[in-house]
Amino acid sequence: MREAGVPGLGKDLIGLEGMAGETVRAILDTAEPFKEISERAIKKVPVLRGKTIVNLFFEPSTRTRISFEFAEKRLGADTVNISSSGSSVVKGETLVDTARNLEAMRIDMVVIRHGSSGAAQFLADRIPSNVINGGDGRHEHPTQALLDMLTLRDRFGRIEGLKVCIVGDIVHSRVARSNIFGLRAMGAEVAVCGPRSLLPLGIEALGVTVFPHIEDAIEWADSLNVLRLQLERMDAGFVPSLREYNRVFGVSRARLERAPRETIVLHPGPMNRGVEIDSDVADGPQSVILPQVTNGVAVRMAVLYLLAGGRPELAENAKQGLP
Repeated sequence: MREAGVPGLGKDLIGLEGMAGETVRAILDTAEPFKEISERAIKKVPVLRGKTIVNLFFEPSTRTRISFEFAEKRLGADTVNISSSGSSVVKGETLVDTARNLEAMRIDMVVIRHGSSGAAQFLADRIPSNVINGGDGRHEHPTQALLDMLTLRDRFGRIEGLKVCIVGDIVHSRVARSNIFGLRAMGAEVAVCGPRSLLPLGIEALGVTVFPHIEDAIEWADSLNVLRLQLERMDAGFVPSLREYNRVFGVSRARLERAPRETIVLHPGPMNRGVEIDSDVADGPQSVILPQVTNGVAVRMAVLYLLAGGRPELAENAKQGLP
């Protein structure tokens, strides 16, 4: 596989840790022209015609998988969806065996979602195809952070200097890690807020501020990125109860109304309404949750295009289906 068409991206997109702000900006700039494709009557350009992309999902997913599939098809690629429940993995096949068999079928790219941190890098080191991390364990979820940043830039016109607080289950969240790396690379100030039991030890070393109280976080922030409680990854004892969590850390209209400025609210989904976020906030005027979904397709189109060798300055031509 050839290298990506933007310096600093390389063959694969595994995470945003260590990625330069210029590279992040180039991806976001490339996504802008692709937004318009989704508004057309015919939502397709032949940019990846002839390419075969495998969506290899070892964890359940709806939004991420469908968003990638839309992005792939709108760029004209052939797509194959494989889940662990419908693959030879249930019969004992290893990730390497699965990858090598896919390579033997002459694929071009793999989007992998896996419950183990490092799975995407492990795969990328062993196959020549481009690998995109669709979320690996507690490590990273780079395309989610990129679409979050694109949504913030749409709303504020910039990322540099913004104050963004990530609220909720930080310890289990790959989205939080990717957002911290990406936002700081782009010059934003980043904070986290949540129960100490849901904050990683030493998270301050990542260059973030820690707010123990949601009221203080709201007073400080231009934007809140609210994360769900990942109950499927918890044993017990992280929070006393869901009701208590909502009482102490839930993002409510009453709390937002006391903020000194309008605070924009993001959420990567799926939402636990009435737990980390109240419905009148999720559906209210400060919510940009649906624009996040729209931007997710554009960002993933941009990543696919760039990893296939496309160049940011030619994205406008690509939008028109031109070389």
